[in-house]
Amino acid sequence: MARTALVTYRAGEEGGPEDRDLPLLLDALAGAGAEAEAVVWDDPDVDWAGYDLVVVRSTWDYSWRRAEFLAWAERCAAVTRLANPVGVLRWSTDKRYLGELAAAGVPTVPTTYVPPGTAPELPADRPFVVKPTAGAGSRYAARYTPQERDVALRHVARMHDEGLTAMVQPYVEGIDVTGERAVLFYGGRFLHAIRKGAVLAAGVAFDARKVAHPSVGPWQPTEAEFAVAARALAAVPGGPEQLLYARVDLVDGADGQPCVMELELVEPNLFLGTVHPDSAPTVAEAIAQAAG
Repeated sequence: MARTALVTYRAGEEGGPEDRDLPLLLDALAGAGAEAEAVVWDDPDVDWAGYDLVVVRSTWDYSWRRAEFLAWAERCAAVTRLANPVGVLRWSTDKRYLGELAAAGVPTVPTTYVPPGTAPELPADRPFVVKPTAGAGSRYAARYTPQERDVALRHVARMHDEGLTAMVQPYVEGIDVTGERAVLFYGGRFLHAIRKGAVLAAGVAFDARKVAHPSVGPWQPTEAEFAVAARALAAVPGGPEQLLYARVDLVDGADGQPCVMELELVEPNLFLGTVHPDSAPTVAEAIAQAAG
């Protein structure tokens, strides 16, 4: 029987969120007759070669340890099958991929990048967002008005001190009305979608803990949203057929049309434990098939 590892992190030590999807997936895989277990990615005692498939499930501390995480992914991929592939993980853990998507004609939130040693050009006429290119769960992300320029500059300086590249985006005000939508795919097929409220509230410090998925609920994507999601996944280097899982996060741009805020190809919350528990068997089936 094929053995599968669902890779997670030490949530208690990091003080981070619990993966509510994980127990549902393990139960669904067991119900399907598959052999699967949860494994912590940085556990030095794990023999990754002992698994036929390693699925990155909830490595939610990777963004502060990106180099270490990618080194682990390289070692793991050298001895077994890793999903998503290590090249995808490397590409999608740096949000400079948004520039590549935009260059490929995919509608995206306009983004500029501010590497260490450079000064940002901050919008003077509209609210904006500052966050790191390597980040998850809205860590080190904040929303500012033009009058808060000095605070935003200190935010950028703090990231530069830590060797992080900053990114600046206009605050997409449509999110306060229509929310953010996440369209999820597993095994190459549409799985389900959710909508949630705005994560970044005015006046909340960049280093404050945020609620990552406020007011989350089910959503039926529009044709336009499906079309943008398909274009985004088609632009992933290597093509979408290599992806076991994908989540495309969308918001309405200034023109009222959906655009990509983020591609989540590393460790997406699937919202099984909060919104879509009935999707767990579908995910388990896709994992079992991939494990062979």
